[in-house]
Amino acid sequence: MTRAIVLYAATTIIIIALVAWLLGLVFGGTGSWAAIRLSAVVAAVVQIGAFAVTTLMAPRNVMAAWGAGSLVRLLALIVYALLATKVLGLAATPALISLAAFFFLSTLLEPVFLRR
Repeated sequence: MTRAIVLYAATTIIIIALVAWLLGLVFGGTGSWAAIRLSAVVAAVVQIGAFAVTTLMAPRNVMAAWGAGSLVRLLALIVYALLATKVLGLAATPALISLAAFFFLSTLLEPVFLRR
């Protein structure tokens, strides 16, 4: 179980870093880079935490565990949208598109690591 979490975390961080770099090239600009970097950090923390909880809950009910993880991601996206744009004043488009992309791509990895 712990090995799956570590492998998932490493893979997720690599994927997020690669996608962040690509999104930075697309959006460009200093403000966009800051928004994408913060989104990458938030996504990594939320994804790894959600995966750890999903891994612990999966033996009892894998669908409920996955649903709970999805709900956490949705709530994180909503809270981030409010905080990043209104409070921190980050560029909304790169911040939200990057966070949604990071969540989507790293969520696709979960089934591979849940089977281990």
